[in-house]
Amino acid sequence: MEDNAETLARAIGERVKQERKGRDWTLDQLAEIAGVSRRMVVNVEQGAVNPSIGTLLRLSDALGVGLPALVEPPASRSAKITRSGEGAVLWTGPSGGRGVLVAGTESPDVVELWDWTLAPGERHESEAHSAGTRELLQVLEGSLTVSVSEEIHVLSIGDALTFFGDVGHAYSNDSRQRTRFTLTVLEPGVGAAHRTETPNA
Repeated sequence: MEDNAETLARAIGERVKQERKGRDWTLDQLAEIAGVSRRMVVNVEQGAVNPSIGTLLRLSDALGVGLPALVEPPASRSAKITRSGEGAVLWTGPSGGRGVLVAGTESPDVVELWDWTLAPGERHESEAHSAGTRELLQVLEGSLTVSVSEEIHVLSIGDALTFFGDVGHAYSNDSRQRTRFTLTVLEPGVGAAHRTETPNA
């Protein structure tokens, strides 16, 4: 992993471990609630892997925190600035595309702001998010194909799309030019399904 990726992986691992221990959960308990393997939880906490966005969402929802809380320092009441180039790179494509989480709010109603670039031919597939999740995006450069369940939407510069992200969806660049788009994700009630749940020992 590159230095920045290693630093981010360690920071995520520390935060996951802190949140898990704050709930007095074992590794097995977190793994069961999040629906991931124990080995994955161990690797994430040790900063040994760069987990997928899907894995991070499962862990953050199980812990009752938003995805931004796993990748950013705790927010203060004052405004928080993320300078250009300082966002958390949570996805990289085989040809240099990137999914960067540039800002976000805390639970229970989490809003995430992303800056995405896709090189020609790149595709990012996303599993269904928690119920009620909404996604809003606008194309800034190139063209973008968005698949939402069985629907396919082809967007050009300036076009915007709003859809429910609680079904499988994907973003792809089927053109010969770079695509860039902003994405806002609203996840209402993050962790609500697990707040009253007491995991078995």
